[in-house]
Amino acid sequence: MAAEIVNPETGTGAGLDEPFDPAFALHRGGKMAVQATVPIRDKDDLSLAYTPGVAKVCSAIAEQPDLVNDYTWKSNVVAVVTDGTAVLGLGDIGPEASLPVMEGKAILFKQFGGVDAVPIALATTNTEEIIETVVRLAPSFGGVNLEDISAPRCFEIERRLQEALDIPVFHDDQHGTAVVTLAALRNAARLTGRSLADLRAVISGAGAAGVAIAKFLLEAGLGDVAVADRKGIVSRDRDDLTPVKRELAELTNKAGLSGSLESALAGADVFIGVSGGTVPEPAVASMAPGAFVFAMANPNPEVHPDIAHKYAAVVATGRSDYPNQINNVLAFPGIFAGALQVRASRITEGMKIAAANALADVVGDALAADYVIPSPFDERVAPAVTAAVAAAARAEGVARR
Repeated sequence: MAAEIVNPETGTGAGLDEPFDPAFALHRGGKMAVQATVPIRDKDDLSLAYTPGVAKVCSAIAEQPDLVNDYTWKSNVVAVVTDGTAVLGLGDIGPEASLPVMEGKAILFKQFGGVDAVPIALATTNTEEIIETVVRLAPSFGGVNLEDISAPRCFEIERRLQEALDIPVFHDDQHGTAVVTLAALRNAARLTGRSLADLRAVISGAGAAGVAIAKFLLEAGLGDVAVADRKGIVSRDRDDLTPVKRELAELTNKAGLSGSLESALAGADVFIGVSGGTVPEPAVASMAPGAFVFAMANPNPEVHPDIAHKYAAVVATGRSDYPNQINNVLAFPGIFAGALQVRASRITEGMKIAAANALADVVGDALAADYVIPSPFDERVAPAVTAAVAAAARAEGVARR
């Protein structure tokens, strides 16, 4: 629906009965703009910022290509790239309709990480065309944040871009979610006197986030995890799995569970929801004592917090109006800021684990059932994550300064 219709106070819809909508008012004209970092006050400024002065800088970069990081914005700018096929909870809405989200992502980069970002919505869903386009754009950017690209194409696109480029490529729907989930889970375990190795988790959703969370938690030392898609638990005995899910079946579900999500929750220590839908209350009640429920679907969590609190020691959602919000903005700005700070060639598993640990450590001694993860507005978050990621990049040999 056009803004003028929904928001009559801002356009030709004046006189209609629809109330003023602040969302349309805020988005009118877009949420971002380009701002110069140097003044152009007179002909001397112009001759330095543009011709003839700029030619000296261009010639120097041509002779020493690495100087591009010192004399352009490249070393502090990220491309936020989407094809509009998996936008928030809206699904495949196309590149134009995805732009408000990509602009939002860009201003979050700046607000929370001090990183400039440019939204790029591509008019193609073809895997080869997306990869080729991003490779051709890469000289202008210090990193690439892939966003809202549907599974399973997102896995191949990320992997091949990581192989083709020498700058960080990060699919936030996968790894940002996984980092924040691990941070919250570490603190929930600490609160209840357990370790990750003591926990068996069940994940609802085998898309980008579900697959990444499962792999990442196992990498971090989780005891076991089973992942459920629409047809039930992803297990080796299923003959309908995609290549991504076949690989997942080999890595997960040590207990050899099969059947429904609900049956897998019996005795489980952790529920992680990244799929939508609703988990019946009896299934939640069947979880182990002191369980954790991370129901992250928006706007409707898979388990309503009121129900989850009846049975769980720690409850988290993806919503800002409940405690313990699992929000990617806690991770991606600091991760990219740290990677760009040391001009990392890629973002490693060690860098992501360092980010999760730093994020968990921000909570510190204030740890409580309703505070296992800090707020995005906690000013300690981005510096802690940035420093941890930069240090990990140096330790893993992917830093170039």
